[in-house]
Amino acid sequence: MAAGVVAAGLLSGPAASARPAPDPSLTTMSIKSPPGGANVRVLLFYGSAAGGDESPLVNAGIAAIERIGQTGPENQRFTVTATGDPRVFTNDTKLSRFNAIVFLTGGGDVLDPEQEAGLEAYMEAGGGFVGLHNAARAEPYSDWFTGLIGARPAAGQATVQRATVEVGDRVHPATRTLPLEWKRPDKWLNWVKNPSGDVHTVARVRESTYKPGSGANGWDHPVSWCRDYDGGRSFYTGMGGTVSSYDETDFREHLRGALLWTTRLVQADCKATITGNYKAERLTKPNQPGQNDQIGEPHGLVTAPDGRVFSIGRGGADASQPVVTDWNDPDVGKGKGEIHVYDPKTKEVTLAGALTVFGNKGGGDELTKVEEGLLGIELDPKFEQNGWVYLHWTPHSGIDREKHMAERRVSRFTLDQATDKLDLSSEKVLLKWPVQIHSCCHAGGGMAWDSKGNLYIATGDNNSSGFSGGYSGNNPEPNYKGVSFADARRTAGNTNNLNGKILRIHPEPDGTYTLPEGNLFTGKETDEGGGKTRGEIYVMGVRNPARISVDKKTDILYAGWVGPDAGAPSATWGPAKYDTFAVITKASNRGWPYCMGNKQPYRDRNLPDPSQPLGWYDCDHPKNESPNNDGLVNLPPVTGNNIWYSPQGGGPDFPRDANGIPSYKAEEAAYRLPWLKGGGQAAMNGPVYRYDDTNPSDVKWPAYWDGKWFVGDFYDADQPRNAVLMDPRTQGDGGLPVHSESLKKIVPVGNDGIKNLMGWTFGPDGALYVLDYGRGFFTSDAKSALWRVTYTGGGPTPAAGLLARGTQ
Repeated sequence: MAAGVVAAGLLSGPAASARPAPDPSLTTMSIKSPPGGANVRVLLFYGSAAGGDESPLVNAGIAAIERIGQTGPENQRFTVTATGDPRVFTNDTKLSRFNAIVFLTGGGDVLDPEQEAGLEAYMEAGGGFVGLHNAARAEPYSDWFTGLIGARPAAGQATVQRATVEVGDRVHPATRTLPLEWKRPDKWLNWVKNPSGDVHTVARVRESTYKPGSGANGWDHPVSWCRDYDGGRSFYTGMGGTVSSYDETDFREHLRGALLWTTRLVQADCKATITGNYKAERLTKPNQPGQNDQIGEPHGLVTAPDGRVFSIGRGGADASQPVVTDWNDPDVGKGKGEIHVYDPKTKEVTLAGALTVFGNKGGGDELTKVEEGLLGIELDPKFEQNGWVYLHWTPHSGIDREKHMAERRVSRFTLDQATDKLDLSSEKVLLKWPVQIHSCCHAGGGMAWDSKGNLYIATGDNNSSGFSGGYSGNNPEPNYKGVSFADARRTAGNTNNLNGKILRIHPEPDGTYTLPEGNLFTGKETDEGGGKTRGEIYVMGVRNPARISVDKKTDILYAGWVGPDAGAPSATWGPAKYDTFAVITKASNRGWPYCMGNKQPYRDRNLPDPSQPLGWYDCDHPKNESPNNDGLVNLPPVTGNNIWYSPQGGGPDFPRDANGIPSYKAEEAAYRLPWLKGGGQAAMNGPVYRYDDTNPSDVKWPAYWDGKWFVGDFYDADQPRNAVLMDPRTQGDGGLPVHSESLKKIVPVGNDGIKNLMGWTFGPDGALYVLDYGRGFFTSDAKSALWRVTYTGGGPTPAAGLLARGTQ
């Protein structure tokens, strides 16, 4: 052989061609735990059941792994012994010398029962295993070997194609130094059964970048994974099917990391995405009949530094309670917006307080339902010292029943930390603005802090869902007593209106606020001589942002908002309904009601006949020419959004003409985010997880999830519940996610799970806290609940005391 060596005296026993009956004693071989002596050794097995000449992959693989073992830090080197003779697996004394075994085999039934028993005993003793490419075809009749490998290839031989590998694990030694999007040629295998969730997947291949052929696995196509298996450590990669692979620097680094872990030279976490390592438990009990004593109509949550969870109810009671929808009745829409506190120490809920809100109206037509009420909650950055709670809400006392107008507020209240009771007399109103309540909908509501003490406030466009055919909400005609309710150019597209925005203010101790630098406007901009902007606006052009979050490590804002109702794109009016998620790195215009998705324009309409389409909006130079606009005409350019999805799928895009206008023909659509699907959709933005190694919690989510952004949907059918990885170089300009992982088996879906996701955040214990809205609308019910999802898989392996050579 060109490389590698078969050690003299390594093998003993019958000739390799013999197939004696298995010796039961071999299943309890005397290998000491763990395998491997003072010097770290790797056994490379290249035996194959295939006839003919030795595969050229063998020499290439042996040479590459020998080179890996001879380079790098002194305390991470190892020696390699190569053999094609399977009798090595029945020599337990010699086999126990090796820290790890590499299978570089053409596949087939290469081990007899005794030899497989020897490999099994080796793993049970704490051995390491690395399988390369066709190793997944070895031992085809062995269930145990299937478990060791993790998956079996589908029928058919793969051809060499260039593809993009999404490297989702940024902490495992086999992947942490690799590109986020790793472009390389190989023979890409399809899997009979997708192993995701049973193994820890460290990399996936993106099927849209090559032709996967029959048996394709779809958007979740694992290519490299690992697991702690049967007492030992197993790593498999479907890559390495070409000779040239072993000459690639990145591929050798991939193998190096796999070998460092399997030989026990370093620790690694191969448990983080195995779904059985997570536990979802409901924390709150059902309400007593006729009461919201445990939870209100869920609408948001926040965790305190000591682990208490504060959740709010928007304003609806259970279905047994009356709902007043008659505008002649002084109690029209009157509801209670409750603040509940769950204490993890006592596992009990305290009703901290209830605000009388305009928000208890549900069902019926466009003019009777409402989404106002208690909409958002945040705790002051110094909450432990001052007990300040910020609430985003619509007081019932502020409604004008004649004009169908109300006042929205962001107020500060003080909580008595000894009793968990809110002092309602302590209210300080920071910010208030008018909203129309004649026609539903889109109140928004989310709030979040950055590390500098700035408070972000998400407001909906306060606009009807009707009167536009489900496309751009830009109909200027409908109004109630002079106030437009179907033209989002009055609100979201208006630089002088606080609705349809994400505001950014800096609250001050006296209950006032100042404006931080870097907002979209100063408040002093003019058009034709008059004041035309509001300085509180950080982001404009959002439709209904119920949930926002800020990653305090980077101070980047993350947001999601619900789109309009059109079920399909229209060559006349524009895109279908797109629910949207965005990474917002600076003040910007996100497009609504002019553009959606990756700057896909809508058609303008205006008086005297809004039913007739006018020209397409220019996303780079949008103009607000609505008769209902009292802000600037010339608006900031639209920034494309990172994630958008429709009933047809995720990230729909269309060919564009010479003027940049998409065709909007469904049959010409390309779907750039294949892991997404819409339908009945309602985007629920989530947090970016940050792993804290100093946190002593034994339920915190692992480091694998660090930096991943959680995006979800209220509904749990085909809609997203995913953790995505963004490219920092492109995320601020609408760059697509580079990797996505489904959370539906970890944050469980279904009627007995978290079916209607209404909010989620990580607590100080590193566990995920989730609100399930319940099974009705505008009410609370028996399924309305607070849940906690904890990690139970333990730390990285091997244990620190079992590391070879004492390395860390």
